[in-house]
Amino acid sequence: MNVVTLVVLGTVLVSWQLMERPDKSKWMLVPFRCHTHKEWHRVITHAFVHADWMHLAFNMFVLYEFGRVVNTELAGLGWMGFPALYVAGIVAGAIPALQKHKHNSSYASLGASGAVSAVLLAFIVLHPTHTLLLFFVIPMPAVLAGVLFFWYESRMQQRGRTRIAHDAHLGGALVGVAWVVLFVPSAIPQFIQALQGLLP
Repeated sequence: MNVVTLVVLGTVLVSWQLMERPDKSKWMLVPFRCHTHKEWHRVITHAFVHADWMHLAFNMFVLYEFGRVVNTELAGLGWMGFPALYVAGIVAGAIPALQKHKHNSSYASLGASGAVSAVLLAFIVLHPTHTLLLFFVIPMPAVLAGVLFFWYESRMQQRGRTRIAHDAHLGGALVGVAWVVLFVPSAIPQFIQALQGLLP
């Protein structure tokens, strides 16, 4: 059993245990409590709590599909390469909320989307010419999907007033890009070439 499968199974098992628990809010990311009560465990544990089964299933599907490839590409870092990326994505996804909502006692977020975004964008940088299906229907090169990801998430984050933590997606995605730049620099020329191919 590879490390990606273990991460997925671990997240599913913990999320399943917490899904219906009345005290699951103790594990969510609540920046106010992190700062005032020093409950810093929330920075990690929020990624193992999901709103419902659909939320969990979508995150784990994306994680598994792209994580297997990314894990192989990070093999040079040893077996901890992928888990380290995953945890870095969790933390990076939490940082914007920790700053933005540290005085807001009613703000809370949950889910592994920051970590999943890190894995997805790492895949895109590693395989920019791979064809992805947007909304499972529209085919496009991965590099274009990556550009659209950043455009959409940035736009929605600026608009605000949504129930989705777009800043967590952006934070995690930036970690995914940085991870490849730092640890698989040989992939960067192909990625730049693919980006240039999008220009008229």
